[in-house]
Amino acid sequence: MSYFLQGILSFTAASAFGIVFNAPKNSLFYCGLVGMTGWLIYSFVDQLTSDPVKSSFAGAFTVAFVAHLMAKRFKMPMIIFSVAGIIPLVPGGVAYNAMRHIVENDYGLAIEFASLALMISGAIAIGLVFAEIITKLLLRTIKKPKLKP
Repeated sequence: MSYFLQGILSFTAASAFGIVFNAPKNSLFYCGLVGMTGWLIYSFVDQLTSDPVKSSFAGAFTVAFVAHLMAKRFKMPMIIFSVAGIIPLVPGGVAYNAMRHIVENDYGLAIEFASLALMISGAIAIGLVFAEIITKLLLRTIKKPKLKP
């Protein structure tokens, strides 16, 4: 699938989840931008590495970083942008496959899918936290007043 189509679909999904989560109307477009940016970075890194864990980390890091910038720009809580933006990265298909194999009594594959879903979820959480810490350190460094000798 082309990056353009992936961008449109992830923009729509993130904006729609912004509506579901009662985000302010004037922030829905930017929620979509955050989700689209995270998904496009995820797709690009996945194409380079073929590792969904690394791709999810990169996508989540990007979502949190862009959400932080949007929150500063529009003076809104960061969670408005990050929750709607992270939705395209959630490993729902992998978790579904894990549950499907449990129901079919194929526990070997179920454990494989469940562990992958767990690793992807952990990578998303770590990506969000790392972006938050790095952004705060950068902003603190930029805002720090210079002392005169």
